[in-house]
Amino acid sequence: MLDTSPLTAAVERFADRLRAAPQSRLQQGAAEVALELARELSLRAQRLEEAAEGSGGGTGAAPARTMPDDGIFVVGDQLAVAGLDLAEALHAAAAGPAAGPAAGPDTAKAPSEVLDEAVRLVDQAEARALR
Repeated sequence: MLDTSPLTAAVERFADRLRAAPQSRLQQGAAEVALELARELSLRAQRLEEAAEGSGGGTGAAPARTMPDDGIFVVGDQLAVAGLDLAEALHAAAAGPAAGPAAGPDTAKAPSEVLDEAVRLVDQAEARALR
């Protein structure tokens, strides 16, 4: 079983810092960076989930759902949800059969590689947003 605790810990740390950040910091770009990250994590989770569902011979890829911009005060929660969704998709990908080559860029990598990359993305975004 893949240990996704580094991802969930990094996401929760960043989300907590966003929730505690003053409005001025969020307006100065921290919320924008966090929303961009949440959207990226969400897209990666969707690709992994689609690959798992598509392995049964589905009719094609559904359009990706983009996380909405619900405002600067909820971006920490949005980031937490996206990170947990990705962690769950990684658990499923690690437990299930390997995806085919048409599944997408995130499924061409081992789940552990996707996990490591996601943790790096979270750390980099946190440094940019809250420096």
